[in-house]
Amino acid sequence: MRNFNNHPYTNAQYIALIACRVIIGWHFLYEGCVKLMNPDWSARGFLLDSSGMLESWFYWMANNEGTLATINVLNQWGLVLIGLGLIIGLFSRLASLGGIAMLTLFYLSHPPLIGVDYLMPNEGSYLIVNKNLIELASLVVIYLFPTSKIIGVDRLIFNRKE
Repeated sequence: MRNFNNHPYTNAQYIALIACRVIIGWHFLYEGCVKLMNPDWSARGFLLDSSGMLESWFYWMANNEGTLATINVLNQWGLVLIGLGLIIGLFSRLASLGGIAMLTLFYLSHPPLIGVDYLMPNEGSYLIVNKNLIELASLVVIYLFPTSKIIGVDRLIFNRKE
């Protein structure tokens, strides 16, 4: 059964993929806006709470004022732009890659491993798989199924006859 302008998946499959894209976009957008609206927000605490094999690199970033300032801006605006891109379907493949990169860094900064305790409270008890890894995997799916070319601004930009 071909739907949504003769594409190979069912309407329900497209709706699920689009809903996933928009929901993850909302999460990114909201997180970015909260950080932008808080003049005291900084990634320093998160970076200093890091553990794992890249711990020293994250510590270096937190303790280098110029680098930290850049990271703060990239984090805030990266979250906002990725979120907007996913929600409205504008350059959603690029937004997916940006989100995958950010979530990879978040995951590597705070890997959910046995014997690793963090000062910042966790939302639950995790072992290897946490919300960052789940959202990262979902963005891989969104990247592989670019629904924004069916429903999104990308459809207007990249209007191709398929």
